[in-house]
Amino acid sequence: MRATRRLAVTLGMLAVLCAATGIDGALAQTVGQQVRAADLAALRELDVPAAWRVSRGEGVTVAVLDTGVNGNAPGLAGSVTYGPDYTAGADPPGYQPPHLHGTYIASIIAAHGSGPGDSAGMVGVAPEAKILSVRVILDDQEPGFQVYNENADYYGAIADGIRYAVRHGAGVINMSLGSTVATRSVRLALADAVAHGVVVVASAGNSGTSGGGFTAYSYPASFTGVISVAAVTASGRRASFSDRNSSVVVCAPGVNIVGDGPGGSYLSGSGTSPAAAFVSGVVALIRSSYPRLTPVQVMQALVTSTRRRPAGGYSPSVGFGEVDAAAALRAAGRLAAAPPPAGTIAAAARFGTGAIGPVVVLRRDATRIALLIVVAAVAAAGFIATAWMLVALARRRRRRPDPPPSRPAAPPGPAGPDVPATTVS
Repeated sequence: MRATRRLAVTLGMLAVLCAATGIDGALAQTVGQQVRAADLAALRELDVPAAWRVSRGEGVTVAVLDTGVNGNAPGLAGSVTYGPDYTAGADPPGYQPPHLHGTYIASIIAAHGSGPGDSAGMVGVAPEAKILSVRVILDDQEPGFQVYNENADYYGAIADGIRYAVRHGAGVINMSLGSTVATRSVRLALADAVAHGVVVVASAGNSGTSGGGFTAYSYPASFTGVISVAAVTASGRRASFSDRNSSVVVCAPGVNIVGDGPGGSYLSGSGTSPAAAFVSGVVALIRSSYPRLTPVQVMQALVTSTRRRPAGGYSPSVGFGEVDAAAALRAAGRLAAAPPPAGTIAAAARFGTGAIGPVVVLRRDATRIALLIVVAAVAAAGFIATAWMLVALARRRRRRPDPPPSRPAAPPGPAGPDVPATTVS
């Protein structure tokens, strides 16, 4: 049985807009403003407002591999495109998935606000980025949740989702999901994503405890090349549920984080899921301003610019520290402006001098090739025949009988060969 799951610890309903509940417009607007205030508090923790002076994520597509995104959420309207549903058939026919977790995560990454002038509701880290929704897992309360986790037909869903995102223009992939099982298909799909220049961000996991022990590795976060994100409290301390192991690269806020829900609702959640979403948004800001940076360079920009760095520079609890969006953009700018390291070869470099001419195609002489093949075959046959003859002669010499023994020159004396000679003294 596979235990792939979403990684938000709690998702509680905050409020539902008047269209769904009949609450008057004034109260609904107040709720939206309250959500915006809570949202901005988390964004300021990452210095996102300062980063917006440089980048807001324009031109970047973030693939959200999750439970599906409801594009009708006010903060996401017009920002979501849809890929395949790789969980199709797990739920009963006719069931409409709620898309709770996926919508919540997408809004933290790229919500653009709602209401007059988008002044209320959720605003994500990269409000001008686009979301590509690829449904690869189910919300826990869906009736097909157990079917999905136990049916081998869905074992390739996440790997298929990664490959789809790569083929359809994603510059960033967010995976707020995980399993203790490291599958080969996901590992290969992630390697393909990184090889195509896609930055992959994943939740570190929610199996941690309040003690100081290490937790089991969670995948895909623990695969090479993935930016694994731990969750911290408002004070910068590791959240008690956040995994603690050497896969953790950086950390971000992950306790009581607000976000959009389906049907005009707002949700509050805690976990490494929202923490990863924050980091995916910061990556989108970097990719928008510096699209030529490689995934390794983007990771370098994040880890060299963190705030609240732990003693010694690294900790399995919080990685290299808490992400700082504005500082990460500055670090990315330095990397983009730096000359290539000595010894590197530019993609357009070539060997030799002189003008580049057309490719010369050499014609092969089929007759000559056939003649050479015949000569080689005859020579090989002659060699084999000679070797066989030499072996046969050697065997014949070894089979000759030995010559008979020679006759003695004189018979033994009367006493016989065993009679001792008598000597006269």
